[in-house]
Amino acid sequence: MSSSSHTDAETMASQILDQIRSIFIPSSSSSSSSFPPPIDVLLSEISLAASSSSSSARIFVHGVGREGLMLRALCMRLYHLGLSAHPIGDVTTPPASPGDLLIASAGPGGFSTVDAICHVARSAGARVVLITARPESESEARRCADAIAYLPARTMADDEEKEGGSGAPLAVRLPMGSLYEGALFVLFEMLVLRLAEVLGQSPAQLRSRHTNLE
Repeated sequence: MSSSSHTDAETMASQILDQIRSIFIPSSSSSSSSFPPPIDVLLSEISLAASSSSSSARIFVHGVGREGLMLRALCMRLYHLGLSAHPIGDVTTPPASPGDLLIASAGPGGFSTVDAICHVARSAGARVVLITARPESESEARRCADAIAYLPARTMADDEEKEGGSGAPLAVRLPMGSLYEGALFVLFEMLVLRLAEVLGQSPAQLRSRHTNLE
C-alpha cells in the first residue's frame, strides 16, 4: 500500500472519529440541554433493573437493521456482566413482566416494529428506555418510553431530508444512519465500562462468562 493510501485512510478515520466524538460533547442547544447524557440514563436504568427486588429481573434489547446489531452487541456484554439480558426475537427470549427493562433504539424516532415491541413491553409492566436522535417524535415508542436516551447524531431520516440540499458536504460523510450507529457502538462501550465499575465486575469475571462454543 502506498504512503498516500495510508495518509488517506488516516485522514478518513480521523474525520469519522471526530464526527462521532462531537456527538458526546455537551451542546448549548435547547434540545440537548433538556436531556441528561445518554450514558447516565442507561446506567441509571440498567443499575435499577440489576438491583431490582426481583432476582429474576430481565433486560431486553431491540432495534432494527444496523441499530439492532449494535444492541445485540450490547446485550452480549450485559450477559458477560452477569445480567439476564435477551435480544427480542430469539427463540429463547422469555416473556416480559413487571420489573423488567426494555432498551430500544429508533434513531429517526420510531419504526413500526420498535413501536409495537415498546407497546407490548409497556403493557406487560416493563420499563421502556428509548434511545433516539429525535426525542420530539410522536411515535408509539416515544409515547411508551419511561426514559429517553437522547443521542444527537445524524440518522438515515436526516440524510434523506437533506439530500439535494445546497449545504457544503462534509469531507467524509458517512452514508445513511452510519453516524448514529457508530455513536451507538461507542456509547455502549463506555456504558459497559461504567457498569463494570458499578456492578463490581472485573475483566476476568466478564471473560469467564464468554462462550467456549466457538
